Amino acid sequence: MITSAQNPLLKEIKRLQRKREGGRFVAEGEDLLAAADAAGWAPVHRLEAGIDVEPALLDGISALGSGTRMLAVYEQRWAPEPTGELALYLHGVGDPGNVGTILRGALAFGADCVVLGPGCADPYGGKAVRASMGAIFSVSVVRAELGACPAPRVALVARGGEPLRGVEGRAGTLVVGAERDGLPDELVAACERTAHIPIASESLNAAMAASVALYEWTHRVSADGRA
Repeated sequence: MITSAQNPLLKEIKRLQRKREGGRFVAEGEDLLAAADAAGWAPVHRLEAGIDVEPALLDGISALGSGTRMLAVYEQRWAPEPTGELALYLHGVGDPGNVGTILRGALAFGADCVVLGPGCADPYGGKAVRASMGAIFSVSVVRAELGACPAPRVALVARGGEPLRGVEGRAGTLVVGAERDGLPDELVAACERTAHIPIASESLNAAMAASVALYEWTHRVSADGRA
């Protein structure tokens, strides 16, 4: 059992909590680690309070205000290119909580991958990992250009285009921008369609918009097999 705060592994984990190095990241809590186990992710290091390390020492390197009973270090996994038929492309979504929540929605509504474009937060940062509620271990993530994503590509633009509907079959890419700035004109022009989510208020944040759009897309297809 680790009994010293000077232990090299504890120091390494504390560094990783501040800045991802060497393609590794930290996940904390029993639920996240259970999700990793279920998805077949083997940890590089795993520590449990009272078994592998003194509880106070584990709390000392935790990024959670309440401390933690369990944490693990994993290797990041990046897909080399967008995979599957249904992709979610993000542009400028810089809030890690939104990125993590989008991953959770992607898993819930059957997206095959989440593609991160310019200006997006690191999905393996602590806040994003926690917000994903374990989806980071099950959803394929990739850095790629929009052109690499499956067509048709549908740009979500507030009050732009037509009300969002699914497409014939399941394939395609939903393109989502940041809440404040939205999508740049050139990115919208590169999409085959422009659509909006009809709402009564002024706007939705990126995570809500992505989740609602994915639900609409997959629900229409699963309900009757067509758009």
